[in-house]
Amino acid sequence: MARMHTRRRGQSGSEKPVADEPPEWSDVDEDAIEERIVELAEQGFDPSQIGLKLRDEGVQGTPVPDVSLATGKSVTEILEENDARADVPEDLRNLMEKAVRLRDHVNENGQDHQNRRALQNTESKIRRLVDYYQGDELDEDFKYSYDVAVDILE
Repeated sequence: MARMHTRRRGQSGSEKPVADEPPEWSDVDEDAIEERIVELAEQGFDPSQIGLKLRDEGVQGTPVPDVSLATGKSVTEILEENDARADVPEDLRNLMEKAVRLRDHVNENGQDHQNRRALQNTESKIRRLVDYYQGDELDEDFKYSYDVAVDILE
């Protein structure tokens, strides 16, 4: 897929191996995995960070290579079931953090036109995501602005 704000082609990524069931060396109980996911979410980790922690540290010392294979649900579905979901989706939050950093930088360095353009592109991506998430995961009347982003991130 092509990049959004450049003329270059995108990078081809690696694909996960096709598997129908978790490997036999990772025989962790589904309930233990779900408890660990909720515990990590309460500690402030995002869903992608939770997946990495489960892959690297595991549950009770046994790594979990793929949560959806082991439990039949994704990390975000498990968080929704246990009311531990974040207020703002992770991808939107990351873009807001980037936009706030860029805005602060551009305010200090007005001559930095490259970062001014990067800020415009980032805010454009944020507006697209807000349109996508409105109604489901965000309020219908949610509007992005720098002040709203700063409030959400604090």
